[in-house]
This record gives sequence, structure tokens and C-alpha cells, in this order.
Amino acid sequence: MKLWGGRFSKNTDSEVNDFNSSIRFDQRMYRQDILGSIAHAKMLGKCNIIPKEDSELIVKTLREILSDIESGKVEFMIDAEDIHMNIETILTKRIGNAGKRLHTGRSRNDQVALDVRMYIKDEIVEIKEMLVSLEKSLLKLASENLDTIMPGYTHLQKAQPITLAHHTLAYFEMFKRDIERLEDTYKRTDVMPLGSGALAGTTYPLDREFVKEELGFSKITQNSLDGVSDRDFVIELASCLSIIIMHLSRYSEELILWNTNEFQFIEMDDGCSTGSSIMPQKKNPDVAELIRGKTGRVYGDLMSILTTMKGIPLAYNKDMQEDKECIFDAIDTIKLCVSVFEKMITTMKINKERMFDGAGGGFTNATDAADYLVKKGMPFRQAHEVVGKMVAYALDAGKALSDFTMDEFKNCSDVIEDDIYDAISLYTCVNERNIVGGPAKEACKKAIEKGEEFIGSLC
Repeated sequence: MKLWGGRFSKNTDSEVNDFNSSIRFDQRMYRQDILGSIAHAKMLGKCNIIPKEDSELIVKTLREILSDIESGKVEFMIDAEDIHMNIETILTKRIGNAGKRLHTGRSRNDQVALDVRMYIKDEIVEIKEMLVSLEKSLLKLASENLDTIMPGYTHLQKAQPITLAHHTLAYFEMFKRDIERLEDTYKRTDVMPLGSGALAGTTYPLDREFVKEELGFSKITQNSLDGVSDRDFVIELASCLSIIIMHLSRYSEELILWNTNEFQFIEMDDGCSTGSSIMPQKKNPDVAELIRGKTGRVYGDLMSILTTMKGIPLAYNKDMQEDKECIFDAIDTIKLCVSVFEKMITTMKINKERMFDGAGGGFTNATDAADYLVKKGMPFRQAHEVVGKMVAYALDAGKALSDFTMDEFKNCSDVIEDDIYDAISLYTCVNERNIVGGPAKEACKKAIEKGEEFIGSLC
């Protein structure tokens, strides 16, 4: 008979039982469930709600069960529905009536809310650590490419010269915000709901502060209805993970382009590439493509939990069981993607000459030519027009601005002098932009230092 079966006169239909069961996916929370039960049992004994000897026996046996699970000695049962009832069933089989006292003063509603919060707290810490590792790799890549000039793009058209360091640091900033969002989400997850009961608390004199301290939470929930029905923290994490994988996907898209024969800015390592079953020459960037593809999967997980929660009245409803598979999937997907993405960017080969040549085409120094004229006293709008005509002439002549003779420059404007050649060189274009956030070597060095300070503040 089910632990809750006293009111029922017949067994649950087998198909319904399987449909209702969540042990297939929530068994991963076994550790959190046992640790939460240990804290609850200690509190029950401390407050003399159950005999202290029973409390001590429950705690001792729960620890043994945890060890047995981690040793592979426990097989969970579909009939027991979920991880919470499985653990309690195993406990009761081992110690009898003493085990039946464990659920005093709690409901599965606040128990599952506790387990999910504990699980997500652990996962946030792990994902954050993975992002910190990725950030370190990005800083290393930037440090090694302070002088690697490449074209910067807008509208996927060559715009202005930058460096690979500057480009890499842009993604460092994105993942930095992701880390900060995870930290913020952690704060709202770090609230202990046990004691909320099914929805209205309990008549037992529970010491919720004791349980909070035992489990390492910073706060306790302030409303029992909200305590059992809140899944904002799940939605918030799913949102954070969606933004993380969006950043991974953007970066992957650029790497896919750069890896093409048309760009040849990078070459993926053999260990992060695959071949074709028919075309022997192929070397495909499947890691980057899969990350790009899995982005939709994580977005789907977010939309799933948002849609599940949108019409649920207070307090707990069985619909909320659907929160776990989607957040577990999003977590697993992100961890896999971050890991292989870091491996991909740390092993890829940078074609610095090709990047430099790419920056030389497309008139990426045109803005600097306009700025040169402005510094000679010409209004910017006039300078913009003059350089636009230069570009039109250069296109007809089949040459770059740096290939102009002085006579050709003078035909465009008589304020131009020999120093124009230095002003529009790619190195000048990059390194004159020496402001905070700019692509100049010195600016990037300072950005790397700040990045290292940020990483240091997390460790």
C-alpha cells in the first residue's frame, strides 16, 4: 500500500501509477532529499516532537542509506512514486515505526520545494565554476592576441579594424554578466521552505531557524502558501541558462564562419571536428554547430516551465512536477556545452596573417581617414562626404586607401599631407583608440587586468 493510501479502497491503476511517478528523473536529488530529512529529523528530536532516540536512529539510518545509494546498493521503485517516498519507504523497511515518525510536521509539498532549492543551489555553484574556468581561458586567449589585428563587423560587413583580444574580451564581458546573474539567482534560491507544510504550516513547534542553519540556507520563506508553490527560482535559473547558451551560440556562429574556406581566420582542432561519410576533404565544426542547435532546446526548457506555471492557482498542484525535467535538462545541456566550448576555443589554431589581411580589405580605415580630416579642421560631416568619395574612387581604381598617391589624396582634399599614411595604417587605427573599452593594446591590457581582478574576487 502507498504511504498515503489509508483513504483509498483500491490500488492505483498500473498505467496511472507509472504516469504519476517521477522517480525516473527526480532520483538525482537523492542526496538533497536525505540531507534535508536528516536536518528535519534532528530538529524533531531537538524540539521533543519525536523521541530523541528515534531521531538519532533516523539520522543514523539515513546516512547509511545515502552511503548505500552512492555505492550502487539501492534500487529505486516506480511504485514509490518519487525520490521522497522511495527514501522514506527504504527507511521504514529498515527501522519500522521509528522511520514512520520522520514525516511528522512536513509535507511532500515543502519537502520537494526544499530538495529542488538545494539541488539548484549546488548546480548554480558548479555552473559558475565552469564559467569561471571559461573566463580564464578567454583572458589567456586575449593576452596572446593583443597584436592580432582583425576586421570588426557591423551587419556582417567589414567596419573597422580591431584585435582578436578586443573581440575575445567582448565575450568575457558577456559571460561575466552571466556569472553575476547566477549569483543573483542563487540569492533568491537560498531560502529554506521546510515548515510550510502542505500549504498552511503546521501545529507542531518546529524550529525552522535550526533547519535553515543545518542546511546552510541564508533565509527562511515568510509565507507557507508561497513556500510550497514558488518556482520563480527555477524560472530564473532557466532564464539565466538561456542567456548563457545564447552567448555560446553567438560565439559559435562566428567561429563557424571564421572556420570556413572563405574566412580562414581559424582552424578547428581535429579533436573538436568531425568528417563526412562521403566527402573525404571535409572537416566540420560540429561542436560549434551542436551548441548553436542546443540553444533552442534550452529556450524550450524555459518556455516549458513558464507555460506550466502561468495558470496554476495557489498552492501546490501536480503540474509543478513538470518543473524538474525541464530544469534538469537545461542544466545538463549547459554544463555539457560550456565544457566542450572551452575545449574548442583552447585548441583552435589562429591564422593571424589571414586576420590581418582581412582587416586590410573593405576600407576599414575609412573612419580614421575622416577623423584625420577632422583633426585638420574640417567639419565631420564634410569629412565623411570627402572620404565617401575617396572610397568610390578607390573602388573604381581597384585599390585601397593606403595605396593612394599623394596627388590622388590632394585631389580629394588639399588639407591632406604625408602623415595621412600613418594615420590610416591598421596599427594606428587600432592603437589610437586607447580609451576605456577600446581595442588599443594598452586598453585591452587594462581590460585583462580588470578581468583578472573579477575572477580573483570570485575565488
